[in-house]
Amino acid sequence: MVSARDDIERLLARADIEIGGSDPWDITVHDARIYHRVLAGGSLALGESYMDGWWDVAEPDAFICRLLKAGLDTAVVNTALIWNTVKGRLFNEGARHHAFAIAKEHYDLGNDLFEKMLDARLTYSCGYWKEANALDGAQEAKLDLICRKIGLKKGDRVLDIGCGWGSFAIYAAEKYGASVVGVTVSEEQARLARQRAAGLPVEIRVADYRSLNEPFDHIVSIGMFEHVGYKNYRTFFEVAARCLKDGGLFLLHTIGNNRSVVSNDAWMAKYIFPHGILPSVAQIGKSTENLFKLEDWHSFGPYYDRTLTAWFANFRAAWPSLKDRYGERFYRMWTYYLLSCAGAFRARHIQLWQIVLSKHGVPGGYESVR
Repeated sequence: MVSARDDIERLLARADIEIGGSDPWDITVHDARIYHRVLAGGSLALGESYMDGWWDVAEPDAFICRLLKAGLDTAVVNTALIWNTVKGRLFNEGARHHAFAIAKEHYDLGNDLFEKMLDARLTYSCGYWKEANALDGAQEAKLDLICRKIGLKKGDRVLDIGCGWGSFAIYAAEKYGASVVGVTVSEEQARLARQRAAGLPVEIRVADYRSLNEPFDHIVSIGMFEHVGYKNYRTFFEVAARCLKDGGLFLLHTIGNNRSVVSNDAWMAKYIFPHGILPSVAQIGKSTENLFKLEDWHSFGPYYDRTLTAWFANFRAAWPSLKDRYGERFYRMWTYYLLSCAGAFRARHIQLWQIVLSKHGVPGGYESVR
């Protein structure tokens, strides 16, 4: 009779992963109940059993990268996977009444955590490592890249949808002389962003993006679109279109999926980003029809691998000062989150895009900025 362990070993062999092996991506099992648990619960059970200490691996990022490259994320159909898909079709995960849930579950965890993990400007999105060799430099390069892509100049009024702790807003005001309105659903982010932006022409609001209806020279949205939900993509772009002046540019910076889906990974949705979902090229294209002209599409997902590993290094180094507040289970959860995402980008399972859009087309054509 084939056992649950046999089934798991057979699947892992497709990714050249061994149980008890010597490679850094091989896993060590501490509780034999894991085999039945993972076969029944898929990715949710895999992540939860890691949080519970049922298994370990020296390099979770390398493990996840191999697992995804081998297609093991969809190799076993289970009730957790089916329910996640059904729920995504039945419910609007990005509805107004869910808009502030992500703040309570994630962004309001504690500014101390993010201050220790992120760069000096608190930029919680992919860095631009083209010429950078450290996290601070990669994030400054990304912020400057965005400013240059939208042709930002002194006196421009810019909307930042999903402004986080104000990294772009502060940079654009300091370096380019722009005035910026930043919108977030997190009270904790807004409080710290306002402190950091004191004395600058930066306004931070706590509001849902759907409430926006005023003109701006340019619009940016950096790492927020992943929370919109596929049923609301069209609404999001309609809001951007009504707020963007005719000659302005809209830059969307978002993680992307290789295929169109209706739900997020079950573990990620439960523990890290509730109601989140990653858009595909097709979904973005369909949602922008007759609203925007595509000017530029820049893909640099491999840079997110490097960004996430830098965040994890900061998190691990700071853990002694954080552990009394957050606890060991949080450490394992956050480790799994950061390094499994790094592995997913390394496998090119997910992507990172910067998309530049205009309402009527740039006269004479848009010159791509890299």
